[in-house]
Amino acid sequence: MKEKEQITSILATDCGSTTTKAILIEKIGEEYRLVVRGEAPTTVEAPFEDVTRGVLNAIREVEELADRKILDGEKIITPHQSEKQGVDIYISTSSAGGGLQMMVAGVVKTMTAESAARAALGAGAIVMDIIASNDGRLPYQRVERIRRLRPDMILLSGGVDGGTISHVAELAELIGAADPQPRFGTDYQLPVIYAGNRDARQVIEKTLSEKTALEVVDNLRPVLERENLQPARFRIHDLFMEHVMAHAPGYRKLMSWADVPIMPTPGAVGLLIETIGRQQKIDVIGVDIGGATTDVFSVFQEVFNRTVSANLGMSYSISNVLAESGVENIVRWIPFEVDETDLRNTIRNKMIRPTTIPQTLNELKIEQAIAREALRLAFEQHKSMAVGLKGIQQERTISDTFAQTATGASLVDMLSLNLLVGSGGILSHAPRRSQAALMLIDAFLPEGVTRLAVDSIFMMPQLGVLSTVHEQAATEVFEKDCLIRLGTCISPVGTGKEGAPCVRVRFLNPPTLPEATEVRFGEMVLLPLAEGKWTEVLIEPEKGFDVGAGRGKALKASVEGGVVGVIIDARGRNPFTLPENPQQRIAKLRGWMEALNVYPDH
Repeated sequence: MKEKEQITSILATDCGSTTTKAILIEKIGEEYRLVVRGEAPTTVEAPFEDVTRGVLNAIREVEELADRKILDGEKIITPHQSEKQGVDIYISTSSAGGGLQMMVAGVVKTMTAESAARAALGAGAIVMDIIASNDGRLPYQRVERIRRLRPDMILLSGGVDGGTISHVAELAELIGAADPQPRFGTDYQLPVIYAGNRDARQVIEKTLSEKTALEVVDNLRPVLERENLQPARFRIHDLFMEHVMAHAPGYRKLMSWADVPIMPTPGAVGLLIETIGRQQKIDVIGVDIGGATTDVFSVFQEVFNRTVSANLGMSYSISNVLAESGVENIVRWIPFEVDETDLRNTIRNKMIRPTTIPQTLNELKIEQAIAREALRLAFEQHKSMAVGLKGIQQERTISDTFAQTATGASLVDMLSLNLLVGSGGILSHAPRRSQAALMLIDAFLPEGVTRLAVDSIFMMPQLGVLSTVHEQAATEVFEKDCLIRLGTCISPVGTGKEGAPCVRVRFLNPPTLPEATEVRFGEMVLLPLAEGKWTEVLIEPEKGFDVGAGRGKALKASVEGGVVGVIIDARGRNPFTLPENPQQRIAKLRGWMEALNVYPDH
């Protein structure tokens, strides 16, 4: 691989559960820019059972669009030979074949088990189940669960350094008794990572070293007050590449092509969100809604968190969204009367034919209603995991430890949120950007002043892995080609009487904007402000409403324009409610959609 400053062309692919995407990035003048992208169906399942087929098809599309020879048969030409031949580096991410599926085990469900879950989620894994000494299940039920789920890997944790070892030893015996088999093939042992009390290492090795591929890393919770997640996260990633990816159909070949290790898609997107939060010193939320999973990433108070909702997606998992949210929660977002049987059939059809796209405007509205619920449910799960640890001052006995809830309040503070970024087909490929903006607002209910953006053509995973090799290239393409700035949402927190005054927004330097806009409770208003434009505003909420300065207090803020503009959302927060009466609800939805020009001429 060339030195960083000599790299002028980068080919990157992302193998998703449904689609494989390829992008070509080149250095143009002094900056890196996206040149073209291609995509093809993912080929990890029968009849192909070789992920490289889809990768080659996506690269061939890039070759045609860029008029550049990248492949020599099935070999990627590296390094760059000439303007019309080869690339300097090839990198890839993947969530095909179900991604990285893990089980975690810990002594106390709300402490070490939760820390283990955060370590696994941060490494790009789907957590299939959390087993804990106090989870209420009988030993045989836990053994049965481990056998049935067949995870790619197990993370075992428990106990502070120097504490009791009996509980974590019991968990190790359960794993040994289950004798879990790997998902791909039987010619290798299942990886188990032990990240618990260091005094228990000998016992764990004696119990598990012969039955599993045991790896020992530093304790996740060396003391009650502190988490140490990085060693476990790094080892999870390494073992995923060595064991799981290597046994998935066609991955060994794909790994031999790539210049850096293949990264799980969610881990790569998380890296990018973490980089944005760090570089811009802001609180940020990113969401990636795919066919099988919805991943939420956040940086609050400089703490990065990530969750995977493995059962919430827009194709393979779409029926789970219906099951988890209930029909009434999906129907509440549909701006016309819909028969429940028709709705269920539409959802089932999408699950069996995951690559289909809506054929009518009403089908699109239904799909976007389902997306709101998938995003909302995934965000609820994220808020419950993105929590701080309570400070623990005194020594505690093991009985205190079981009674103690180690997790404090959620770190997610919507009033301090600066940027909300959406990614994934339903958001990136929405026919109108205002549709993506309204989906994000309805699902996340931002508070105060929040900038909104979407990934233009779904390239955040590739840019995430690129940031580990060439941060400058990743950042420049992200800022200039990846992010589509939708605008800013101003949302007063509070509730009031329908039609009563709610908030006044004054533009302090208005070259083209009205000097003051008054918005009543229950309304949404869109003010045009072009992409790349910033303006100062004075937001004056009515008594009882808060926009970030306190109830009834005015806030001066800078707002950014976008392809949609400045959205004033006066529908209320904490709680946000929709009318119970179907006709009133439909009228409300249509009014808001009209105000934001979401489905014009309809």
